Amino acid sequence: MELELRHLRVLCAIADAGSVGRAASDLGYSQPAMSTQLQRIEQHFGHPLFVRNTSGVELTRYGTEVLAQARDVLARAAAIGRRPAPDGTRTRRPLRLAATNSPVLAGMLIRLRSQLPELALTVSSVYPSSEIVELLEHGEVDAAIAADYPGRELRHSATVTHRGIVTEPSFVALPAGHRLRHCPEVTLADLADDAWFLTPDDGAGWPGVFYAACRAAGFTPAAVHEFLGDQQQLQNMIAEGIGVSIVQATLRPIPDVLVKPLVGTPLWCRYVLAWRRESAADEVADTLFGSAAAAYRALIAQSPHFRTWASRTWSVTRP
Repeated sequence: MELELRHLRVLCAIADAGSVGRAASDLGYSQPAMSTQLQRIEQHFGHPLFVRNTSGVELTRYGTEVLAQARDVLARAAAIGRRPAPDGTRTRRPLRLAATNSPVLAGMLIRLRSQLPELALTVSSVYPSSEIVELLEHGEVDAAIAADYPGRELRHSATVTHRGIVTEPSFVALPAGHRLRHCPEVTLADLADDAWFLTPDDGAGWPGVFYAACRAAGFTPAAVHEFLGDQQQLQNMIAEGIGVSIVQATLRPIPDVLVKPLVGTPLWCRYVLAWRRESAADEVADTLFGSAAAAYRALIAQSPHFRTWASRTWSVTRP
């Protein structure tokens, strides 16, 4: 088999989705076709790139090396042929981007402006992922970062397509003086008597997935504060002991706030790049995706609590 860019995109999609089935859905393939494609790619390299686990697939060490090189090749391919117009001016291409609460947005925008300086970029903050899909369907935005949850994948018409950027575990933020402050991990059941800060319905499954996880743990939250504000304000209230909150795994805590993983990882969230097929060329979509993935890798590098969890958890499944 001769390796092509589409094969590299398949590898990236599987790694980002954490599942052959989810990657197949993201790219519009059937799962058997995606599995066959992966087998051929691994045969080409002569080594396994992924190992299966209870939740999907994980990269092998060799696979991690190949994936990094694949992303670099795709980014370089996307940059081929970009140059100023003959008179020295740049043609400004409009791109309307919507984004839900996502940790990757700022880093993605920095990289995007560097790699595609000709884009005339406008960004809108839209919390519900269901509303983001509607904006894409109606042509009011060209691309977006949305969120969904395992088993509740983003739904849209054929006008729109999407790729999973990352599926990450959800952690919990506690005040530094919390009774569980010395535990490396905490269970949801141990927090049954705490007050919770929860963001409102996002049209994609939250907070339903949270309440389902609580029911599975044998309790209903004692008190819930609905909160949709900036992370600094949320962390200030947690630091004051007013409540606890499910947070993004890469959140950087302020002093007097602790971020801890949940035992058994009962909650996961997937960040998704979605775009209108007719509004964002493949080159732009690939650069958007590469910028978002690179931004997330940078967040991991700045999150010691996430790296500690990953080294302890993934060492069981990674050779």
